[in-house]
Amino acid sequence: MKRRVIAVYGGAAVVLAGLITAIPVAANAGSADAEGTSAAAGKLKWTDCATEDYPDLQCSKVRVPLDYKKTDGKKITIALSRVQHTASKSQGPLLVNPGGPGGSGLTLAGFVAKSLPKKVASQYDVIGFDPRGVGKSEPALDCQPGSFDPVRPDSVPRNAKDEKANIDRAQDFAKACGKKHGKLLRHINTVNAVKDMDRIRAAVGSKKINYFGYSYGTYLGAVYAKIFPDRVRRAVLDSIVDPDGVWYEDNISQDYAFEGRQKAFTAWVAKHDAEYKLGKDPEAVEKAWYKMRAALKKKPAGGTVGASELEDTFIPGGYFNGYWPDLATAFASFVNDKDTAPIVEAYKAMGSVDAEGDNGYSIYTSVQCRDASWPRDWGTWHRDTEKVYEKAPFMAWNNAWYNAPCAFWPVKSQKALDVSNKKLPPVLLFQATDDAATPYEGGISMHRKLSGSRLVVEEGGGNHGITLGGSECLDKHLADYLATGKVPKGKSSGDADATCKALPDPEPLSPEKAKAAVPAPYGSQGGSDKAGELHRLVGNRG
Repeated sequence: MKRRVIAVYGGAAVVLAGLITAIPVAANAGSADAEGTSAAAGKLKWTDCATEDYPDLQCSKVRVPLDYKKTDGKKITIALSRVQHTASKSQGPLLVNPGGPGGSGLTLAGFVAKSLPKKVASQYDVIGFDPRGVGKSEPALDCQPGSFDPVRPDSVPRNAKDEKANIDRAQDFAKACGKKHGKLLRHINTVNAVKDMDRIRAAVGSKKINYFGYSYGTYLGAVYAKIFPDRVRRAVLDSIVDPDGVWYEDNISQDYAFEGRQKAFTAWVAKHDAEYKLGKDPEAVEKAWYKMRAALKKKPAGGTVGASELEDTFIPGGYFNGYWPDLATAFASFVNDKDTAPIVEAYKAMGSVDAEGDNGYSIYTSVQCRDASWPRDWGTWHRDTEKVYEKAPFMAWNNAWYNAPCAFWPVKSQKALDVSNKKLPPVLLFQATDDAATPYEGGISMHRKLSGSRLVVEEGGGNHGITLGGSECLDKHLADYLATGKVPKGKSSGDADATCKALPDPEPLSPEKAKAAVPAPYGSQGGSDKAGELHRLVGNRG
């Protein structure tokens, strides 16, 4: 999710997934779909949609029911991508999802196929998809284009008038969704998305799927496994949503975790005071950041970056520390040189919302507001957010307003699904201890709920989305599992079945790179190209 105890599994793992014979896709033709009707397996028409980065990418589409209670009724289209297996034997489809909800998975298929060891990737048809309403799937939702255009009201209300301005924004967005997409909204949710996934499985002619999901994609995978446990062959969940907090409580947990990541950023800036000259004390750096925020509230930089937009710009740093050098450079330029241009460029790169972002936010709200119950009394939101703000001011109100349309959503919320499951082969879980978007406790909770699962922990890691981002240790566990079904044998340390050390924090930009950093692709300078590529695909709220 662009967001967000302990069971002990002793003894040796029963590696059921590794005992499943690799099955050529054609051998599964004619499998039954979610409703038991015969699917047109192998009938998909794949066309070339190669890019410079992903030359083997192909695209297709599958039609699914809008309403699964009326399977003969109106159909919608799910956009697909794939990199086809090249090995003599296939291990079947590997469906991938980057999270959100609202993230497009089409390009992720190319990234995963390119990033896995060739010997492993060649055994799978790596399949990406745009969930219903997203991107190239049709119809695509866009409730209120330009909803995040600057300059928005300050996220932190100083009085009732300030708060009403943001309440009005949230109500307007919810009303716009109902007016524009009213006939669709009750069908946009996680359960229907996983039923669409099962239609994809049937359409490619496979009895089972393999699955690899990041962030919200972990919840998507867990819900698929709950509804279709006999159709899961292997599953990898990376940066795990807490299934016990879907979704209101998860967002509150995020607020505290992002406070920690912002403090980690200011500590990193203080450590590199020779480059940034913002103070050697993290508290001094933090004070300088809030002083910058206050200045931008009074006079938005370039007429576009006010206090709320500044928060939007720095929140991605909580997702990926590879952004820190770029953000610190813009921060230092504003404070030390009174130069607003780098902050404006940083906002354009990290915080601004384009048409794709409008679509993503429309799906984000549509899914989360529909999936589970939210307080409908604004007083509850106010009291809870004020309580959070006392200890975690960095993101508390910003995050509340981001989710506030759910207080006024025009469609009734459903009951969250219990994803507890004892019917699966071993599922492999990855979690960083200091992840802000999906805090560590979510990984522990999912580990407990998925019987026989194995948890690999990145100790001290704070990034969101950790496999295929440059860690040889993490990636070996992933590759071994996808190749053979091998999982860690059992409890290694604390809650973990295996642990990996976190990658080091980035180094500051050299003066030459600092000059070129903006508007260069963010993350490419402060982390490996591979990690930067991953985090642009997994995404963040921008």
